[in-house]
This record gives sequence, C-alpha cells and structure tokens, in this order.
Amino acid sequence: MNKNGPLSGIRVLDLSSVVLGPMTAQYLGDMGADVIKIESPEGDITRSIGPRRSEGMGALFLANNRNKRSVVLDLKQEGSGEVLRRMAAGSDVLVHSIRAGAAAKLGIAYEAIAEANPRMIYCHLQGFGQAGPYAGKAAYDDIVQALSGLAMLQKIAAGEPRYVPSIICDKITAVHAAYAIALALFHRERTGAGQKVEVPMLETIVAFNSAEHLGGYIFDPPVGQMGYEPIRQGMRRPFPTADGYICFLPYNDANWRQFLTLIDRPDLMADPRFSTQAGRQANLGTIWAEVGRILKTRSTGEWLELLGGSDIPHAVVNELEDLLDDPHLVATGFWEMHRHPSEGGMRLPASPLAFSESPPSIRRLPPRLGEHTAEVLAEFGIEPRRAP
Repeated sequence: MNKNGPLSGIRVLDLSSVVLGPMTAQYLGDMGADVIKIESPEGDITRSIGPRRSEGMGALFLANNRNKRSVVLDLKQEGSGEVLRRMAAGSDVLVHSIRAGAAAKLGIAYEAIAEANPRMIYCHLQGFGQAGPYAGKAAYDDIVQALSGLAMLQKIAAGEPRYVPSIICDKITAVHAAYAIALALFHRERTGAGQKVEVPMLETIVAFNSAEHLGGYIFDPPVGQMGYEPIRQGMRRPFPTADGYICFLPYNDANWRQFLTLIDRPDLMADPRFSTQAGRQANLGTIWAEVGRILKTRSTGEWLELLGGSDIPHAVVNELEDLLDDPHLVATGFWEMHRHPSEGGMRLPASPLAFSESPPSIRRLPPRLGEHTAEVLAEFGIEPRRAP
C-alpha cells in the first residue's frame, strides 16, 4: 500500500487565494501532492477571516490550506517572474485565479509558464469562460449564485431570491477543478504533453444546476417547464413534527406502502394518488400536504423510532454543532484531531474518499505565512535572500 496518496510525487504551485483555488489545491494535497502555496507579503486574505488564536491564522484559512507549504513571493516585484518560472520548471501543476490580463502583466500567462515547462498542467480558475461578454469581470460566489439561477430558486422557500447559505459555487467549482487537473495529469501520463485547463465558475454551476432543473427544456422545442417539479413546487423540505423537524423522503411505491402500513392508513393504501408513482406525481400538492399534517402528530423522537426499522429514507435535521457528535461521523473517524505547533488543538474533516491502495491523508497542518520560504526555494536552487 502506498500511504502517500495517489498523487504522491506531483508538485503543485498554488497561486490562488480565498476559497475556490485553495480548496482545489487542498484536494490535490490530500491525495498526496506536494502543494506549495505562493503568497504575497500580506498573505491570503482568508488569513484574517474568522475566529483565530493568532494573527494570520483565521479559521477560513485553516479550513482550506492543509497539506501545503507557504512561500512568500511578491509577484509585483522585479525578478519575481523569473523565480516563479524556475519553480514552474520543476513542478507539475500550477493553479491560479488571477484574471487573464493581470496574469499576463505578472508574467504568469500560460505561454510563459509552458515555455519554462512544456509538461506543466496549468489550471486557470475563472469567473466566466473567456469567449463570452462576461470574460474578465469580477466573479465571487454571490455573483455566480445570482447569474446561474441558484439564488432565484431559493424564492421557492424564502418567498424572494436568496443566496444559499454556503460558499457553494466556489466549492463545487473546486471539485470540478481538482478532477480536471487529475484528468490532465492522466493525459500527460499517456502522451507526455502538458496543457492549459480553464475552469469557469458560471458555466460549471449552470451545468451542475441543469442536471435536474433543465426539465422539459432538455428537448427542443420544449415539452414542459424548467425546474424539477418536487422542488419547484416546494414539496422537498424538512417537515415540522410535534417538537422539531424531520427529513422524510419515501421515494418509491414500496416506501409508501411501508409508511402507510406503519401509520395504519389502509384508506390511503387503497388510494392510487398515494399508492402509485403516477398518482403521486399528478397530485404532489395533495400528497405532501397530507404528509405534512401526519408528521405533525408525533414528536421527532417518535418518528425516528417508528421509522428506524424501515427502508424509508429519513433523518434527523442537524444543527451545525450536532455534526461534531453525529454517531456516524464519530464511528467513521471523520473528525481528525491534530496539534498545530502554533495554533494548538485543531479539528479537521478527513477526506471523504477511501482508496484501498493509496489513501488520502492529512500530512501537514495549515502553514504560517512564509513558513517554508527558505526550505522550498533551496529545493529549486534559489537563494532565499535574492528572492523578491
């Protein structure tokens, strides 16, 4: 077994900041890559966001920058481009989220990096594809939620457009970027050729959101509305019980028969609106209004006990704090406790992926700003005192 991960031996230069790029590079680091985080003298802005024990080590930074080494390099200073190109010549992947024009001025456009290393996998994280009118515009999670239709979908539950309470567009795009880089590395294994990989946020999220919401518009001409019907009608949601909430999702005919048997409702069992898939689809409002009424008749604990031995999908509705003691997460060892040399005890989520032969791991805790500058530059034959 290779305990160093499937990307052991791959060196990544992470020139990104905030969430999208750092999370992309962290995924690669979890899989064994040697990730070098290149920061300005001020450091990643997330170093100052969230609770912290010491300056420059905010919670948001700590959550997205493990398995990395930090190097301070001021890309605006004369000579920094040459230092970076020397580092690129000895690396496999470069990740950045700098707008194309600014990247060119800094000397880190694809052409310059590919000249230094033709085998480089150069990943440019973008707000928008470069061929469209939005190219070059600033893009943050809120902007992409708004443009992609995701914010307007929240009107179903909130009565007005709202942002999903998560930096969801950055994180979904980061997953796409990590697998795009892995595929480009696989292509290089076959051909020896590096390449430029572009991952635009808007196009990524629209494609992701279209999986269920393209609806009848998957056909041309359309044969129905856009939007997944159970969601568009607001039927899929946590349901109130007598004392709280429960997630309840009988999905097929067998689930519904089991549910109606458990609550002793032979009348509904005989009603095709409840007992058949076609009937339920044609009567969503009636079905879920009745389910909502039924679920309010018992406490959450009573429902969990009643449904516990069934195959009906259901779950308690956790608060964030509940996740720390969730019995499943505890049993699987999901939360890993570590001791940081400057920040003390830390709780980090393990990688959710399991590899039988090359498992991911947390090998390095998030670095202090510039902690590894001398060490890393020496590996590239660069004298630290001469680095910009």
